[in-house]
Amino acid sequence: MSPRSASVNEELRRRSRERLLQAAVELVDEHGFEATTLGDIADRAGSARGLVSYYFPGKRQLVQSAVHRLMHRTLEEALEREPRTGDGRERLARAIDAILGLARDRPVLMRQHMAGLLQAEGFVQCPEQRRLSELLSDTVARCGSQDVAADYPMLRALLMGAVYAALVPGVPMPVPALRAELFQRYGLDRESGLPPEKETGEEARKRDLSRFFATEERPSSP
Repeated sequence: MSPRSASVNEELRRRSRERLLQAAVELVDEHGFEATTLGDIADRAGSARGLVSYYFPGKRQLVQSAVHRLMHRTLEEALEREPRTGDGRERLARAIDAILGLARDRPVLMRQHMAGLLQAEGFVQCPEQRRLSELLSDTVARCGSQDVAADYPMLRALLMGAVYAALVPGVPMPVPALRAELFQRYGLDRESGLPPEKETGEEARKRDLSRFFATEERPSSP
């Protein structure tokens, strides 16, 4: 049997990494961070346990990369859904609704993600986090920002603050109120984007997450 080519090996490694990311999201969403082990994730992904440490230095880094993947694919899907539009204000409304929707629909996962960001290592620099940053920066630019370098971090901070407020145990803020505040700040029409009343959290939770971890290559948006 002839040895596999470098391109085939690279594709196999990429697929293994994708399966680990999907397994991490599913298990933490189902059982929480502490109850999920690296062995559990490897078993769900159908991977050898040693492969996990090959791709990720630890569980926290794996989970953060996995949630950033879910976030950027959710955002990507919201921005490109039909009817597609280049209108910056509509795209910003969709972006806000996509991120707040994750706080509503995946509270266990997003609460763990926010807690992880407060650890000493903060943001894990990975392809998933960079893609999320690119999508939000592009959204700010399409809204007419004259200083994306300043306006993107502000949008990111406001979204993180809103997610945090929606997830505080015991005193959560309702997502519609947080949405209204952000829409008012940016002067957006409340009927734009995907208003939360158009879909219940339970409906969203039942949707299969596997589409966000597809193994085929995806071209970057221009």
